[in-house]
Amino acid sequence: MLDGFFDRMESAAGRDDLQALITDLRDHYGIAHIVYHWVNSDGEQYGVGTYPLEWAQHYIAQGYLRIDPVIQGCFQRFHPVEWKRLDWSGKAARALLVEAMEYGLGNQGYSVPLRGPNGQFALFTVNDSCSDEEWRVFCEANVRDLLMIAHYFNRKALEFEKPEDEKVQKPLSPREADALTFLALGYSRAQIAEMLEISEHTLRVYVESARFKLGAMNTTQAVARALSLGLIVV
Repeated sequence: MLDGFFDRMESAAGRDDLQALITDLRDHYGIAHIVYHWVNSDGEQYGVGTYPLEWAQHYIAQGYLRIDPVIQGCFQRFHPVEWKRLDWSGKAARALLVEAMEYGLGNQGYSVPLRGPNGQFALFTVNDSCSDEEWRVFCEANVRDLLMIAHYFNRKALEFEKPEDEKVQKPLSPREADALTFLALGYSRAQIAEMLEISEHTLRVYVESARFKLGAMNTTQAVARALSLGLIVV
């Protein structure tokens, strides 16, 4: 069944094709919503999905991007996450969730963080209203396919947005690649320096060199770009 979806994704020519595809995927899985939401390096938002248009417009107008635990919690992660494992303890976050459900969103969510080479940050999210046990069963049965679909979506979106003057990427040295890999895995700089048997000062030199080569504004963006370009694997 999914082979047909992947074929359609390969032939997609624009946002309308992705919108039709994501709607059919939602119906295929029998859940409330599927959304692909992208924020580029300039803060511009792009997305396709099945959330109510009224909610999407309200979300943007209210600037909820700044307080949404799904966005904030996933931005520092490189692995998928269930919404209930994020920090919803703040008053604003709890109010946001209640309001989202009033607009038709479900109480359960699973989001896949995705990156692009030019500072893009995206999430592929599935959402539904059900019990914790029902959601656990759904995720266990479908997470592998959902991860593949998420990365296919991101690759196709990057094709649409790929700059014509994209520069040839300078290769990372083995030490630079090691440093970014361990950072992506969540190790502290002190731990990484010990594992690589170098000083923290030397580690900082490697990280800054990698950041410069990748044209990244900060270390988080450098790690994201290295991952999206296949320069490191975690």
